[in-house]
Amino acid sequence: MVMEEISKVTWRIQNFSSFKNGQCLCSENFRVDGNKWNIVIFLKGQKNNVDHLSIFLYVPDSATLPSGWTRFVQYGFAVINQIDPDNAEFKGEKSIWGYHSFLALSELEDPERGYLLNDACLVEAYISTDRTDGLISHEFILETDSDKQKTKEADRVTVKATIDNQKTEPVEITTPPPTQPSCPTVATESELSTEEDMQTFFSSLESELSSSKTVFSREEAKEALAKVEEALTMTPAIFYGSGNFSSLKQAFKILASFDCSSSALTIKQKNKLLAMEESIKELAGRADKAKQDKNHLTEKESIKLTLTGTLDGNVIRYKEVESEVKQIEQKLAALHKQVEEAEKKRENMLGEREGIFKSSKEMKVELDALGKEWSEYEANAKVAEEVEKTVEAEWGRMKCFISAIKQKI
Repeated sequence: MVMEEISKVTWRIQNFSSFKNGQCLCSENFRVDGNKWNIVIFLKGQKNNVDHLSIFLYVPDSATLPSGWTRFVQYGFAVINQIDPDNAEFKGEKSIWGYHSFLALSELEDPERGYLLNDACLVEAYISTDRTDGLISHEFILETDSDKQKTKEADRVTVKATIDNQKTEPVEITTPPPTQPSCPTVATESELSTEEDMQTFFSSLESELSSSKTVFSREEAKEALAKVEEALTMTPAIFYGSGNFSSLKQAFKILASFDCSSSALTIKQKNKLLAMEESIKELAGRADKAKQDKNHLTEKESIKLTLTGTLDGNVIRYKEVESEVKQIEQKLAALHKQVEEAEKKRENMLGEREGIFKSSKEMKVELDALGKEWSEYEANAKVAEEVEKTVEAEWGRMKCFISAIKQKI
């Protein structure tokens, strides 16, 4: 068997026990042969009180596909026994849409069955657009899956290269995002309608709609057309802010419903009118967004100019301050030199002052000692004066005696 004929998607759903019974889970979209698909799971069945896991293959972009679209697909689902891969629960080729009762919850939650390991459930889908009968089987899954089961648990998600290597992490669907539909309601094989049922239904519906259809006059159609023309004379941004969407919607409804034998609009024209209504809304919204973006740019330009002007002023002032700082630093350097010289002079004067103090203390001690002996010195001086007079008198007598002898010799 050629492996390229079948695409395999492995969807690992982590924290499985955190999901509530009856909750719907939807995988991310993936592509097979250029077509979008995803896997939809209902916990405790799509319908209440069904103690089974329901699983379906779903076309997520069905609402945007053209009327009458068809796709051929063969597929099979497997819930992998992560302990013993050979015991994987597999179903395929038995249902058009999927399985309401794919696997009993009692088996799914049984730890010995291995369907939940480390609170993770491993779901696989095998998909092929090949029309060969019996292409997907239980034996095929076991054969092609055996190698993968030998890999490490870290291999979280594997998607075959033919599915653009797209990541297929689990996605919980509660409030559906704009780009992805909510969980679908899937019909069983027994609920599928026959061609006769469908023809009867749509014939009855057509009759009912025709009888209840509102008939608009030509004047109303002209008035509606004038409203559309008036809206188109505005710029898209002005129209967006005018709040005329509701009246314009009614105008398009009248134009699309207007039917006159002489000027009946074709289905293509009516569809184009209805599409134009959405286009006007979308274009007006885009124009308003563009206007807001331009206004936002204008506001930002004003802020930019203000900031730029302030920064220019800061640069100028910074240079001025830098120059002033240099001048002050030069003055501080000169003053520092003077301070050093003054410090030296001060140290010298302090030394001299200390010397004067010490010598003065010594002289004061000496002076005090003299004061204590001064009276004695005075008394001795008086005695010395008397002695000096006596000596001088005796000295004079000796001098006179010598002079007398000199005359005689």
